[in-house]
Amino acid sequence: MNQSAEPSPLPASLPVNDRTRHRRLREQGRLGRAELEAVLDAGFVCHLGVVVDGHPMVVPTVYGRDDTQLYLHGSVASRSLAADPQASVCVTVTHVDGLILARSVFEHGVTYRSAMIHGVPRTVTDPDEKLHGLRLLTEHAAPGQWDYARRPSRKELAATTLLALSLAEASVKVAEGPPEDGTGPDAELGVWAGNLPLTTTWGAPVADPLLPAGIAPPPHIARRDGTRQG
Repeated sequence: MNQSAEPSPLPASLPVNDRTRHRRLREQGRLGRAELEAVLDAGFVCHLGVVVDGHPMVVPTVYGRDDTQLYLHGSVASRSLAADPQASVCVTVTHVDGLILARSVFEHGVTYRSAMIHGVPRTVTDPDEKLHGLRLLTEHAAPGQWDYARRPSRKELAATTLLALSLAEASVKVAEGPPEDGTGPDAELGVWAGNLPLTTTWGAPVADPLLPAGIAPPPHIARRDGTRQG
């Protein structure tokens, strides 16, 4: 696929089919594409589920996206695609936002945002698209880094496996809110209940021990110190 052939825009609502239908805890389901994009934009690590040599594997890897596709490193998945070019995968992104601590253990839970993308990925072979995808992946994790660091050489590009997966088929769930036993019999127990939020922040940059003195972190890295991730 050459980048000159832009994919058609995806609809604003996520499709509902046998793989994306919310069968359990339907109230947590979200059907807007904007909500899918918000979950994807909040992180940069996904879990790629694929069958390799007849065995299921779930592999953590980094990703980036544009309006229609998810790009991710996928050397493990490429082995499966070589044997079965029509093999389906499932990519999952999850953010844990905290704990729901109820009066009873049964009602305990987790507040979270998650997305699952289904489909048949393709190996990116077009050099222009591979650079496009790697740029998205790099900028997604560290905005500003693509123009700061040295870009991939031809040899490095040849050694890199990049997959593209359409965002056309996806599902989203968001769990939030207080415990659900505040109006039941357990409300009389006198046990504290509520939410314990979890936040992740970037720390101060730590220089490579081999870095020569006098090279300070660039502004796009330094300003992330203390900011929230996700």
